[in-house]
Formats: sequence, C-alpha cells, structure tokens
Amino acid sequence: MNFRVILYALGGLLRLLGLFMLVPLGVAYYYGESLTPFLVSIFVTIITGLLLLYYKTNEEWMRKEGFAIVALGWLAAAFFGSIPFMLDGFSPLNAVFESMSGFTTTGSTILTDIESHPKGILFWRGMIQWLGGMGIIVLFIAILPKLGVAGRQLFRAEAPGPTEDKLKPRIKETARILWMVYFAISFLQVVVLLLAGVSLYDSINHTFTTMACGGFSNYALSVEAFNSPLIEFIITFFMFIAGANFALHYRAIYIDKKFLIKDDEFRFYTGLILLATGLLAFLLWRDMETGLFNSFRFAIFQIVSIMTSTGFATADFNFWSDSAKMVLIFVMFIGGCAGSTGGGMKVVRILILLRRSRVELFKAIHPRAIRAIKFNNKNVPDEIVNSIVSFVVIYLLIFLLSTLILSVLGMDIISSFTASIATLGNIGPGLNVVGPMDSFDPVPALGKLVLIANMWIGRLEVYTVILLFTPEFWKK
Repeated sequence: MNFRVILYALGGLLRLLGLFMLVPLGVAYYYGESLTPFLVSIFVTIITGLLLLYYKTNEEWMRKEGFAIVALGWLAAAFFGSIPFMLDGFSPLNAVFESMSGFTTTGSTILTDIESHPKGILFWRGMIQWLGGMGIIVLFIAILPKLGVAGRQLFRAEAPGPTEDKLKPRIKETARILWMVYFAISFLQVVVLLLAGVSLYDSINHTFTTMACGGFSNYALSVEAFNSPLIEFIITFFMFIAGANFALHYRAIYIDKKFLIKDDEFRFYTGLILLATGLLAFLLWRDMETGLFNSFRFAIFQIVSIMTSTGFATADFNFWSDSAKMVLIFVMFIGGCAGSTGGGMKVVRILILLRRSRVELFKAIHPRAIRAIKFNNKNVPDEIVNSIVSFVVIYLLIFLLSTLILSVLGMDIISSFTASIATLGNIGPGLNVVGPMDSFDPVPALGKLVLIANMWIGRLEVYTVILLFTPEFWKK
C-alpha cells in the first residue's frame, strides 16, 4: 500500500472541498450572518490540504490505493465538512453525524428546530448533499487533470451499481458528462420551482437535496411546509428522475430518446413505483379516509421519496396504518437505479436476483437445460450474479447487526429496525422515534456512531469500506 499516494490524493480533495465552502460563506454574508464558521472551516480545510502536498508523488495508483482513497476521502469530507456545524454549536458527534448524512445523501438529521439555524449553515447542509449526490470523487476525477489509470480506479470504487457504465472511453470524460447532466437537470428544477412560486433560496436548497436524493429541507415539516400539491408533484417528478440512471438520461437526450423505455432496469423501476403507489393510495383511502386525490398525492410522493432514498415527507407516516407502513418499509430495501443518486440495494440487483430465481426454478424442472440470465438482452456473467448475491448477504448482515446493537442500547425494535435500514440505504427518516417529523437526536451516542458507519458503508456500496477492515487489503 502506497500511503504517499493516498495522502496526496486526500490533500487534493480537501483543497477542493475548502473552495466549495466559499459558496455558503457568500450566502452567510448576503444574509448578514456570522462568517466565522466558514472562514475558520475554509482555513483549516485548505491548510490541511496544502500540508498534504508534502506527499506529492508521480507514482502510479493501483486498485488498492483507489479503494482506500475513495473510502477515506468520504470519511475526510464528512469530518472537515462538519467543522461549520461544530462552530454553529453542534456537538462534535452530532456535527459529524449531520455531515456524514449530508455527503452520503442520507438525510437523517439530528436537528429538531431546523428554522432556528442560520441560512448559511442550512445552505451548506443542502449543498453537501448535492456534492455527494453525483459523488465527490467523481467530481474530483472530472476536475483533476491527468489522472489516467488512477481515475479509473477511483471511478470503479465509487460508482454505484454492480457494473461500470462508461459513456466515453476516458473515465475523465464520463465523469464530466455525468456532472454536466446532473447540473443541467438541477438548473431546470430550480427554474421550475421558481415558476411555482418558491423563493430562490428554497428553490436552490430543495433542488440540491432533491437531485441528490438527499432529503434535507430548510423546514422541520419538510416539503409539507409548502402545503402545495403543485410543488409536491414537481419535486416528485425530479426525485423520480434523480432515482434513474444518469447515463441513461444522457443517452436519451443526445443519442436515442427511447433509451429509457428500452432499459430493463428503468422499466422495472417505473413498474415498482406505480405498483407501490397504487397499493399505498388504496390503503390510505381505505384506512385513513383521506379522499381519492389526497390518497394518491401522499402515496406517490412518499413512495418515490422513500424508494429513491430521498426521504422528503409531506405527511407524518408514523400515524398511518400498519399496512401502509409495511409498503414503505418494503420499498426501503429496494432503492434507486444503478448510476443514479439514489441509495439502497439498487433496482438492477433486485431484478437480476429475481431472474436468477426464475432460472433456478426452471432448472429444478429441467435439470439438464442451460438457461442464461439476461439483462437488456445480454447474458449476465456468473461473476456479476455471484457478486450481487454476496453484496445482498453482506448488506443484510450489516443491517441486522446494526438493528441488534440499537435494540441492545435501549431503542424499541421498530425504531432500531427502520433507523438501520434508513441509514444503510441512505434513505433518511424511519419510524417511531426516528420518524419523518422527528430527528435522530435521541439515539444514544454509540448508536449514532453505528449509524454514521451505516451511512458511510451504504453510500459506497459496502465493499469499498469493508475492504479497509480486511488484513489482506493492507498487505503488499
């Protein structure tokens, strides 16, 4: 393991992060708020990044260094990104929790009185979700010159999904295209929200957290604070877009408009959302007597929000019927599409596992038959299928372990269960104590550390983080 390479790369990432802090500094200045949290944070972050220039090297980055840089890079971003929160009065643990939740686009918050915090701090809170949505390492690749093979190692370690989706032969070009599409759709959402009557500040902040599938809002009531079906439907549409593969968006815009509807994962993703929305709307209409329109309105918003792992809310679903809650818990385990900003296990993994199950059933009847698992009319290699099975097993084991730890710490089983999947799946709110209109502040300190680890592991799709804790990874 070449530690000079790792430290030098982390230095570049910190310098970039320090520059981004200039944006909320400008927001704080505009609103006449204290500049100290951001001035100190910028100084500490950039100076640390400059000090790491000492380790400058032209040595080639290998696969191990790529994994280490990505995993430790997200950890460093969460730590240094927490400095503004600490200087705003957060405890160190709560500040790191909020920062990790932001960068990993989880959206779980420890804040109870959101509106009381400075606009600059809330802007930074939303902005780190936007940076984390497409990926701070992907942005790093897009901006940093001459990464070459090293960029490919970083991209593979961070890109969500079981396969790497290249748009161009050079990874740097692919990273730039993904960020350009991400920025363009984000800009469009800001404009649409402005036309719907939302203030510029709220439009930008909610776009940050919608396109990242993050879910942080400037209001304790989340999107319910707007009390507007139109705004809810606009945000629902952009959450749906953000939960789909951005590489497909690029191809649909520039190559063939039919790319989206031809894609197996996108069709399955759309079908699951429609099915879950219909079921939830029926349950709300039957059990909660909300009326047909409001049943559909609440259902489609909440299903898209939870399945894409955004975590916005327009109602306190803690008060919904048990059957309605079960629908939400079901979609928590699915997540968005590969290559999206959504979290969870990803739709493509669920689809391939279902197709593998169908093949196994076919073989039980016809043991001599050979039947391949197909995705987008192509055979899925056995190594991909096996890696998906391993991923799901490890994912569920981490979920069960964190649930057990939280319950041992004194949390009720529903809160423990949903807090674990909400953080591991980067979803945001859970049920009971950690419901949509509540916060994670009551979680014990050790429990918060467990959930911080969940967010980190979930955002980097398990393997990138777990590898750091294997002895073989550090051997030469």
